[in-house]
Amino acid sequence: MYEPNVVGDWQEYDEHAGLRVRVHRLEAAEPPRGRDDAAAGLTYFSLRVTVENRGSRSFGIHLEDGQIDVRLGPDGEAAFIDWRNSQFIEGFDVYPLRRATAVLYAAGPDTCLSQVDVQIQLRVEEEWTDRRLWTGGIGLHEEPVGAHTCGSRDGSLAHQVSNFLRDQAEEGTA
Repeated sequence: MYEPNVVGDWQEYDEHAGLRVRVHRLEAAEPPRGRDDAAAGLTYFSLRVTVENRGSRSFGIHLEDGQIDVRLGPDGEAAFIDWRNSQFIEGFDVYPLRRATAVLYAAGPDTCLSQVDVQIQLRVEEEWTDRRLWTGGIGLHEEPVGAHTCGSRDGSLAHQVSNFLRDQAEEGTA
């Protein structure tokens, strides 16, 4: 069964020896050129997508709008993507032992940011790679605040991971 990556994990591409990608630095952040009017009432966040070449030959890569999809909350609602503030990788040659990073600014209701899913489909040398998924969240909430439009705090990814780790620790100490 295919399992998503956790934000921060590297994902290697078998069909392109040495090429790997990761989604990382998912954090609350204001965009550098100001907020988009369409994001009124939403909370901004940013994430980075880094492509690294650990192989012996260079790869021409593309990571542009339409190749990154961001979904929020347990229902997978689409995040608002601020294309004007985001920086993509458009036709860049990544040489051996080098990296290229895209920075994406997005926004959504702050009650949904504890669960963020990011799907990437990289284009390498005019070929499309398989889609890969990363999941994470932004810990903007310290305390639950009643009913939320994107599910309760107890169902958050952080809460699920905490419960899993606690269960694993209890099994090991028994």
